[in-house]
Amino acid sequence: MEEKKELENVETEEIATKAIDTSDTETPLDKNVRLMSPTRMLLRRFFRSKLSVTGLIMLVVLFAFCWLGPVVYQRWGETETDRTGNIEYADYAIESDDGDFIQIVITDNGINALAPPSADHFLGTDEQGMDIFTRLMYGGRLSLTISFLAVFLTSFWGIVLGGVAGFYGGAVDNIIMRICDVLICLPTLPLMLIIGTVLDANGVPSQYYIYLLMGLLSLFSWPGMARLVRGQILFLREQEYMVAAEAMGYSTPRRIFKHLIPNILPQILVSMTMSLGSMILYESTLSYLNLGVRIPFASWGTMVEVISKRSDILQNNFNVWGPPGVCIILAVLGFNFIGDGLRDALDPKQRR
Repeated sequence: MEEKKELENVETEEIATKAIDTSDTETPLDKNVRLMSPTRMLLRRFFRSKLSVTGLIMLVVLFAFCWLGPVVYQRWGETETDRTGNIEYADYAIESDDGDFIQIVITDNGINALAPPSADHFLGTDEQGMDIFTRLMYGGRLSLTISFLAVFLTSFWGIVLGGVAGFYGGAVDNIIMRICDVLICLPTLPLMLIIGTVLDANGVPSQYYIYLLMGLLSLFSWPGMARLVRGQILFLREQEYMVAAEAMGYSTPRRIFKHLIPNILPQILVSMTMSLGSMILYESTLSYLNLGVRIPFASWGTMVEVISKRSDILQNNFNVWGPPGVCIILAVLGFNFIGDGLRDALDPKQRR
């Protein structure tokens, strides 16, 4: 019996030694394994979506066209009119010595309006004799810039007020949420029409008109972002890391903007991306109603607005209103595709 026990002990020691040796041999293999970072995983999910890549390509092409296009295409300016058109009309007729009447024709230099596409004008000219291709680039600059500014202002007010309401709660939360309820009940488009009429009556310069109007629009559009931020903060403020931050004596702004807001940043980015398309449509609608950018300055909405005044252009001159309409559609679709891609990539339930 004692010999059997000794043999079993020897076998047990050999098995343990082999296990130790095996683990030592596998250690170098474990060191070669690299874990994927959250940022890399996010980018991998985002670029795996074909719609996301399509939207990104669409926006890159639009931005390159609007900002780099005028550097390459320098034939015409945004407000420059082509005055190579000639207008001939009969002024009067005189009688000659032979008894015949001679008609006197006067030729005047008019504008080259509604010209078809040619080598001088890639997309032709509009009713003002301005190059459509050039105005399309400058109009895109204005439309995209205004949309980004309006979205950033809306997000700023929504994050600040929503964060304060969700963190403090109580009376502060009730006051901010009641203000949100009032602003949500206001009809935005009729309100913009009234404000635009007031600005127009006070003689606001045309180059600043649309900036003021979109800035005022952002003051009425922040409740959606505020409600999103408030709901997320109400959930996160009771988490363990927030209790630890409070126990360590961190200030309230630091707890809100350093610990809470970064944790809801994915939802904020998705909301901002989806709002960019809506702001482009708002700007186009206001310009279409003659409450946006004023001639001679260009925007995509202003370039489409001409069809509301002249039905002949709508029927016969697609090159005047078609390109800006296509650019508006591409911009809105691009932002929506990117927003959908970010939403899927930031979804923790996605395992693919």
